[in-house]
Amino acid sequence: MQVLAETDCGRVAGRQQNGVQIFRGIPYARPPLGPLRFAAPVPAKPWSGVREAFEFGPSAPQNPVMLPLPGLEVGPTHEDCLSLNVYTPAADGASRPVLVWIHGGGFVIGSGSQSIYDGVPLARRGDVVVVTINYRLGALGFLYLNELCPERPELAANPGLRDQVAALEWVQRNIGAFGGDPSNVTLFGESAGGMSVATLLGTPAARGLFARAITQSGAAHNVHDPGSASRVAEHFLSQLATSPSDAFTALRNASTARLCAAQQKTMQQLGTTLGLLPFQPVVDGELLPQAPLAAIQAGAATDVSLLTGTTRDEWKLFRLLDTSLRDLDEARLRERVARLVPSERVEPLLAAYGDLEARPPDSRHAEVLFAFETDRIFRIPALRMAEAQAKHAARTFVYQFNWASPALGGLLGACHAVDLPFVFGVLDVEGAKLFAGADAESQRLSGRVMDAWLAFARDGDPSHADLCGGPWEAFDATRRAILLFDRNCELAFAPGEARRVAWEGLL
Repeated sequence: MQVLAETDCGRVAGRQQNGVQIFRGIPYARPPLGPLRFAAPVPAKPWSGVREAFEFGPSAPQNPVMLPLPGLEVGPTHEDCLSLNVYTPAADGASRPVLVWIHGGGFVIGSGSQSIYDGVPLARRGDVVVVTINYRLGALGFLYLNELCPERPELAANPGLRDQVAALEWVQRNIGAFGGDPSNVTLFGESAGGMSVATLLGTPAARGLFARAITQSGAAHNVHDPGSASRVAEHFLSQLATSPSDAFTALRNASTARLCAAQQKTMQQLGTTLGLLPFQPVVDGELLPQAPLAAIQAGAATDVSLLTGTTRDEWKLFRLLDTSLRDLDEARLRERVARLVPSERVEPLLAAYGDLEARPPDSRHAEVLFAFETDRIFRIPALRMAEAQAKHAARTFVYQFNWASPALGGLLGACHAVDLPFVFGVLDVEGAKLFAGADAESQRLSGRVMDAWLAFARDGDPSHADLCGGPWEAFDATRRAILLFDRNCELAFAPGEARRVAWEGLL
């Protein structure tokens, strides 16, 4: 059945499906083509008549990445990608809580249209409005050219981050027509999406655009300083065989395929020397005046309730891409750790992971590396952000997702992204049964997680009756309450404390 809603650019027609009204592919900005490539987003042009919103818009251009995850097909890609999707119980003018999802993918892959992000189960279960967005990725979204091309101010810094702000501004102007309350918006995301949410907590242009934030496996550490971002741009331009003096013309005229190829080569060159994410937001002094963690520590988001957490074994997902693990012994483990932390901290850090030495000899070194990288990239940054927010008496809640994937005989553990099917209630998506499980216990856990996210979206407190036998205690730096999601959900206090202390002063 066709349903209608009015936006500030014109009427859109969606469809009723499984008790939810779905509007797909609504443009929130003009296509970033021609003179708008690498520029800040410009509001979409109005249209006459009724615009069909039946199909997802194109995903942002991206290179394929092979990971064993369900529901991540992105469909057609094109630079005309700045659209969003709305899932609502009814476009009736009611004031429902709104959840806006920012997808992950290392800032280089992903889409709001991926089936694992289907907003129908959340919208239906919680009587909420769910919005999923696209934003520019990779070089098109995060190439920093301001220092190399200072005479070209139209080459905006952080266009991908600006896209996210523009989508939130669209929500503020239009979500009321879809039955949502613009004063009650929860921004949530996972991996690079979680990093985006955390970055937006420290972005002045995003203040007032959302009231609550959920960061899953992503915090406020993943930004470049201008110098690092400029080095990425230099490498990228070298792959295009152009110099900074000719960059403007080359970047405007290059095909999308050529830009993606140069991006891939740049990532291969810099992935180990400039961190795992060469393309990510940059502290540009304008849109992002300071590092988001510093902004949060200074009180930039004291009016925003925060829910943050990680999975227990984040890094185990990436074991399938690391062929060096088969040769990982004690010496090689220490060499890898020594490349990442000061030499005098190697021994104390590794000692904090001594409990893993009891693992079988053929796996213990890998287990230490997985735990070390999980903490370095995900868990410790999440705790640092929670500490920064909680010290301002802002409501802050922390979780750890411990449900282990049954895939590959349990080899992946509670790995990165295993929480996604549970949050969205899509355990029936093709492949999710193998990755996350689909028995009665996993279905019950999904319900508990969904209800926690929905409760948080309603009033900033994720507690509910079927969670942990009582209220979910807010996090503070003394008791360090953390909700453990597993077959039996429980509230723990300062779990993994020895490892956290070992990282003091490093992250």
